[in-house]
Amino acid sequence: MSMQISADELEALFDALPDVVFFVKDIEGRYTHANLTLVRRLGLKQRSQVIGHTVTELFPDAMGGSYASQDRRVLEGEVIENQLEVHIFSNRTPGWCLTCKRPLRVRNDIRGVIGISRDLGKPDGRHPTYVRLRRVLAYLQEHYAQSVRVRTLAELADVSVAQLERHFRRVFQLTPQQVQTKLRIEAAMRLLHGDDSVAAIGLACGFADQSAFARQFKATVGMTPRDYRGMVSVP
Repeated sequence: MSMQISADELEALFDALPDVVFFVKDIEGRYTHANLTLVRRLGLKQRSQVIGHTVTELFPDAMGGSYASQDRRVLEGEVIENQLEVHIFSNRTPGWCLTCKRPLRVRNDIRGVIGISRDLGKPDGRHPTYVRLRRVLAYLQEHYAQSVRVRTLAELADVSVAQLERHFRRVFQLTPQQVQTKLRIEAAMRLLHGDDSVAAIGLACGFADQSAFARQFKATVGMTPRDYRGMVSVP
C-alpha cells in the first residue's frame, strides 16, 4: 500500500526543526507553505504574513531577485542539491546553510517548488579521521586564496581523494571545494566592510577576475558584492 504525505503535514513536521527552513511555492513563486523557522528568520510573527507572498516581497531587493531567479530554474525542471548559501535575514545576521530545491510535480506537470535550507552544523569531532581532517582545514584556512589541488589535501590527510571527499562530507557536511568557497566568501564579506575596491577584494580572496568574484558571491550570498557592501554600510 502506497502512502502520500501532504504539504500541510510536512509543514507541521518541519515546524519542530529550528535549524531547517521548509517551504513550498506555487507556479507563480508565491509561498503556499512555510515552516515557523522561516517565519521567524524573516522577522515576522505569523505564517499568514508569508503565505501568498513572493521572495521579492519578503527579502531585500537583491536577495529576493536572486532567489526568484533560482526558483525559475527549478520551475523549468532543474534540481538544486546542497547549494552552499549565506542567508541574511531581517536582523542582518548571516548564517551558512545548504539548500535543496526540487520541482513539485502533480501528474508529471510541474506545479511549484518544494525545498529546504538546513543550517550548517558543527563539525563531527568524534569521527575517527577528524584530527587528520583538521590538518586539511588548517591548510585551507591558510591557503584559501590560492589554487589548491584536492590531491594535495588528500595527501595531507593520508587518504585517497575519494576518501577525503567522503570524510569531509561526513565531518564538515561540505566538500573540500565548498569549504574553500566558504572561506573565500567569508573573507570577502569581511573586506567589503572596508574601503578596498571590489576588484581588489576579489583578487585578494583568490578569484581570477572581478566577474568570477561577482558570479560566485551572488550565487552564495544572493546579491552582488556591491549590493552587499551597500546593505552593510546602511546604519
